[in-house]
Amino acid sequence: MANQPLPFDPIARAAGTWEERVGPSGAMAAVTSVMRVQQILQSTVDAALRPHGLTFARFEALVLLTFSRRGSLPMRVMGERLQLHPTSVTNIVDRLEADGLVKRTPHPSDRRTTLVEISAAGRELCETATKAVVEVNLGLRGLTDRQTEQLTDLLAKVRKAAGDFGD
Repeated sequence: MANQPLPFDPIARAAGTWEERVGPSGAMAAVTSVMRVQQILQSTVDAALRPHGLTFARFEALVLLTFSRRGSLPMRVMGERLQLHPTSVTNIVDRLEADGLVKRTPHPSDRRTTLVEISAAGRELCETATKAVVEVNLGLRGLTDRQTEQLTDLLAKVRKAAGDFGD
């Protein structure tokens, strides 16, 4: 059962109060909006992935592997690309492996490196799950394609300023 929408925008109301009591509210309203939108997107994507037995983190790992040239990547590279701590990557791979969606293999030329390779079942599930998240537009509703592109560009500026990536 979905919540009834409020008859007013609570973030806009909070921004007005912030403006009166603290000062300029632009950053507060923007950050609060991003946080709320993140909750909306996460909830929508989680609901689309749940019937497939996947979390967003596990889905992202499968997608990353399907995007790789050989269907496999070193665990270290997975962590870098997914921007996750090595322990988190290990936990994700453990669960995917337990479900038969990936397998660990030794690197052919570097004994210190373990490759994670997507299985046929992993590819099949990833394809099905991708259709499910695309069907709900990953939760992003209410924007035109151009606005979505602008949003991505704006958020990339914040990510870059935080050191997420370089030029």
